[in-house]
Amino acid sequence: MGIANETARLDAAVAALEPLGLATCELAIVLGSGLKDFGAKLDARRSVAFAEVPHWPAPKVEGHGGELVVGEVGGKRIACLTGRVHLYEGWSPTEAVRAVRTLRRAGIERFLLTNAAGGLQESMQAGDLMAIEDHLNLTGSSPLLGPHEPALGPRFPDQSQVWDAELRGRLFRVDGKLKCGVYAGLLGPSYETPAEVRMLASLGAGAVGMSTVHEAIALNAMGAHLAGISLISNLAAGMSAGPLDHREVIEAGEQAARRMEALVRGLCANLP
Repeated sequence: MGIANETARLDAAVAALEPLGLATCELAIVLGSGLKDFGAKLDARRSVAFAEVPHWPAPKVEGHGGELVVGEVGGKRIACLTGRVHLYEGWSPTEAVRAVRTLRRAGIERFLLTNAAGGLQESMQAGDLMAIEDHLNLTGSSPLLGPHEPALGPRFPDQSQVWDAELRGRLFRVDGKLKCGVYAGLLGPSYETPAEVRMLASLGAGAVGMSTVHEAIALNAMGAHLAGISLISNLAAGMSAGPLDHREVIEAGEQAARRMEALVRGLCANLP
């Protein structure tokens, strides 16, 4: 699959989703593990399954939804992806970012990327929310690999300001108790070893997970404004007493759903 054909795939998806009015949405949200139910809270919502959108891959991971939901929050129209696909499922980087690229190509300019992550700071505990100020792409891959297609951004996009400081500031005005830090994206699906956790902490990472970085790279190249939130579902290996379990991730997401909902509602209310 060449990138030259990816634009045609995106345009086919955009055309199929035209009845949802994506171009009128003021924000798109990607919901991470355990957070998929927020989409059901939208007013005047309309939804479509990923599997019904041309060329979109569908999530296979427990805790992730598989719908695009368009509706209103506080009078603002938003689009929610209730899940995402990951490289560790066997998808390529291009496939992993196809949904967000579709929303950007449809005209949405602002994105809030959320995920569940392991905390790397001693001050963190399960249930904390960390605003992403920067990221480390340690997956060994990128959605920009392959032949260059100008419609998807420049050949060598600048990444000095991937995460929009103004949009992040609006999150802090809603919830002053947010943490702030660097998100490290790894390939997965195994959790990190204690030695890897120490390495990541020494690199300045505040949280570690298995998603988000490719979406950020692709959207930044397409000129989108990004904010990100990591739900700290557990402390990373070597920082907690017991072994890590994916069920903890889902449970932490469910418990933090109310705070996340309040954060998103507040962000929408404060959008210019």
